[in-house]
Amino acid sequence: MFFGRKKSEDWETPLTDSINELFVSRFPVLLWVLMVFIATLILQNLNEIRIINSLLFTGVMAAHICLHWNSYRITKRQPWLYFLVQGLLISWCVILMPYGSPPALVGLFPVLIGQSVGLYYQKRKILLMVLFSLLLFFYCVLLTGSLDKLKVLFPLFILMSIIVMAYALLFFRQVHARIRMQNFLRDLENAHRKVEELTLANERQRMARDLHDTLAQGLAGLIMQLEAVDAFMSQGNLDRSRDIVKKSMEQARRTLADARRAIDDLRVKSAPDVDFKEAVADEVRRFIQATGMQTALSMKVSRRLSGALMEHSLRIISECLTNVAKHAKADKVWVAVSDANNRLLIEIRDNGTGFNTDMLGKQPGRYGILGMQERARLVGGELHIFSGAEGTKIQMEASRLEGETL
Repeated sequence: MFFGRKKSEDWETPLTDSINELFVSRFPVLLWVLMVFIATLILQNLNEIRIINSLLFTGVMAAHICLHWNSYRITKRQPWLYFLVQGLLISWCVILMPYGSPPALVGLFPVLIGQSVGLYYQKRKILLMVLFSLLLFFYCVLLTGSLDKLKVLFPLFILMSIIVMAYALLFFRQVHARIRMQNFLRDLENAHRKVEELTLANERQRMARDLHDTLAQGLAGLIMQLEAVDAFMSQGNLDRSRDIVKKSMEQARRTLADARRAIDDLRVKSAPDVDFKEAVADEVRRFIQATGMQTALSMKVSRRLSGALMEHSLRIISECLTNVAKHAKADKVWVAVSDANNRLLIEIRDNGTGFNTDMLGKQPGRYGILGMQERARLVGGELHIFSGAEGTKIQMEASRLEGETL
């Protein structure tokens, strides 16, 4: 029967699940014990009325039922003590009701064995419980003087034990499967909630990056151009001021278009279909027009980039150039973009004053570099920043280079 199962299967069920199974099994066992109780009382009083013994028997059965009802609590620490006390209570019931002992002998000891199946799921301990019940069975038969009935009672005991053990095995398997399913559903709900929280956090980070890389950068560019207009107007150079105002209007339109594109990306999550080389050249061209810095661009890209890699790379380049314009105090900038060994390499370098890289992420309101690091991570890349008295160099290397050769 089930003693042939491998030890690696459900015999190693955690004790917590077994205790939960005992909790679920209380009702069917309680119904069976009540039937045995009634049958024992009827059989005893049909042969010999013993009022005191019947009252004592009722009290012992009540204690037996109470222990059974709380078995899932008692078995948490010392399950062997539970089976020992229950076995002694059953023996006492048999001794108190000698003429009604057959239902108790055949009905209660097998139930105790069935409970051991539900709790232990281990062959050695269940066998010990079977031997313990057999010893008590023969002991009670000797005390009640029912040796003449042993030929009938013993086969019935064996038959009932087999039936109860088979039923217990099937019952506890189903209960264990249901408990595992409930635990699985609970874990699934927790995982779903965590996914929702992570999704919300990722969307908030994405919105922060998009707002920074569109509105914040666009407004920063407009401010620099308006400052230039103010400087030229104070010098009386109206022609140059008009040119910068026109460029500022173009910059405002581009910023508005970028903001609308960011909103569309939040709605449909699709990258714009643009040519990467042209987009980088346009970004550098706008930077030169806004700052007048001498800028060298080197583009050696031989493969078509995926939409995500293109979008994040452009944002990183734009953020780097914006930081150069706002903080570097440089007059020369080098931008190099290349691909090799299925990796995209981006390097932006200037000859400015540099900054303290130890302060990265520690200054409130400075989220540009944090956004660049997040974008590099999203495309499977790394961002490296080197800064000193000779200038600043930012390198981004991404490994998720996809697409066909240009």
